[in-house]
Amino acid sequence: MRIFFVLLCSCLPLAAQTGPAAVPSAEEVRQLAAEQRWQDISLLLGPLRSRSADLNFYYGTAMARLERWQEAENAFQAGRRLAPNDPRFPIELAGVAFKQEHYPQAARRLRQALKLAPQDSYANDFLGTIYFLQGNLEASLKYWNRVGKPQVVESRADPVPQVSPAILDRAFAFSPASMLQRSEFQATDARIRSLGIFPRYQFDLRAREDDKFDVWFRSQERNGFGSTKWEGLYLLLRGLPFLSVNPEYYNLRHEAINLVSLFRWDPQKRRVFAQFSSPFQGSAKYRYEVAADLRDENWAILNSLAPYPPLASLNLRREVLGFGLASHASGQWHWSAGTEISHRHFRSVVPGTVLTPALLAKGYQLKQLAELGATLWRMPERRFTVDAEVSSQAARLWSQPEESFEKLQGSLGWHWFPRAEGDDYEMLQQFRSGKTFGTVPFDELFMLGLERDNNLPMRAHIGTRDGRKGSAPLGHNYFLATWETDKNLYGNGILALKMGPFLDTGKITDPSATLGSHRWLWDAGAQTKLRVFGTGVVFSYGKDLRSGNNAFYLTMLR
Repeated sequence: MRIFFVLLCSCLPLAAQTGPAAVPSAEEVRQLAAEQRWQDISLLLGPLRSRSADLNFYYGTAMARLERWQEAENAFQAGRRLAPNDPRFPIELAGVAFKQEHYPQAARRLRQALKLAPQDSYANDFLGTIYFLQGNLEASLKYWNRVGKPQVVESRADPVPQVSPAILDRAFAFSPASMLQRSEFQATDARIRSLGIFPRYQFDLRAREDDKFDVWFRSQERNGFGSTKWEGLYLLLRGLPFLSVNPEYYNLRHEAINLVSLFRWDPQKRRVFAQFSSPFQGSAKYRYEVAADLRDENWAILNSLAPYPPLASLNLRREVLGFGLASHASGQWHWSAGTEISHRHFRSVVPGTVLTPALLAKGYQLKQLAELGATLWRMPERRFTVDAEVSSQAARLWSQPEESFEKLQGSLGWHWFPRAEGDDYEMLQQFRSGKTFGTVPFDELFMLGLERDNNLPMRAHIGTRDGRKGSAPLGHNYFLATWETDKNLYGNGILALKMGPFLDTGKITDPSATLGSHRWLWDAGAQTKLRVFGTGVVFSYGKDLRSGNNAFYLTMLR
């Protein structure tokens, strides 16, 4: 028994020496951090089997300063689990990801931190910097503006545009020697786009040594018939496959005055169109246009289920002269208003059971047009926008007897670039609807289908047969939903090639039993977009999921 007691006593000091290490206080570790003794913190906290949230924070900070990224990540994650409402941990985790150039991950963690502390100046500044490095200027402005950044010293252009410096200066909503606001950037973007002479442009912020910035406007500008003779020839003759030419002249007198025209000699649908547009009183906020449109078209109205013989046929002659004024003062909303006077005449009419006397009313018509559009939701960090538009057309036709009608249309759509940088992938969807009230003449009916003069595409329903219009569904009211996604295949600054699938669904109705679609239409397929000098064509293949019909079509792009 004495021997056992002596052995027990002799083991006590050894046990005391090999027991658990004493846990240092947070104040002690904070002092070491203030002195930037990161190696000492590593040796002090590394052996501990468990650490409090504060000790994990200091240990993770020390590991990050020693560039031991995985250990820093583990420490901050452990601290975050202990204190999920502490914004320090997602901020520091963002710093670890940033140092390893994992920018999307860093941005995601900073957004998580800002949900916990929306006014944290460091997190807002840090997140704005990440988006700046990714080339997402609007997203960077969203977060930098919260901390009074960026301060802009001056704006420059590379190359210097030929448009009048006064007009370009009025297009810029921000002023030098001030903070660049996100709303000012959006307004500037809308005004530059409205000038119609910059098919490609971008704004760059370039940092200065004094922690301020210069704004650089980089652009490709259209002047005259084209910057080179090859561009001019392409713009003029790109419609030759469709028996048309497109004489266009841009930036007349260096005042962003544009003349755009179309001459089509297709014997079934002749058309002459000309449009003159210019800044209103030299201001980029407002733009007016005067347009003339002359048409001579042969129509054969077909039943999509049994296309022959035609239900009715006619020749339409229509002349239109219109004037419009549009506002681009804000990047969040826009409006336009206008008026047009027109005259229509119908010849060689075979009415069948479709063309009623009300549809064939001829004579002069006066129409008032109004449109309002707005961006309902903008997430620049996700590169996602939701836009809406409503428009109204109210007209009186001096026929025998006189007629009047109203056309209302609305649209809602979203646009998304899934990747944080570039435009390698692009996706958009749009929902559109229209309704008429009163007595509508034939040429004011809606049409769902692919036709070069129609803007309501169902991409497996071609609007012409044997060159004559009338093979797509016509009616007084419609609903149309279109979805598409594009993948970049090639691009070199002059030429761009994209490809992707699409899905269209729609229905068009009419009081007449012989018009309309009578059921929902579903079209699916793929398209290839080719752009050269900012304009181009779309080649599409669509399949009518109802009938099984196939449609190949080539469409001009603006």
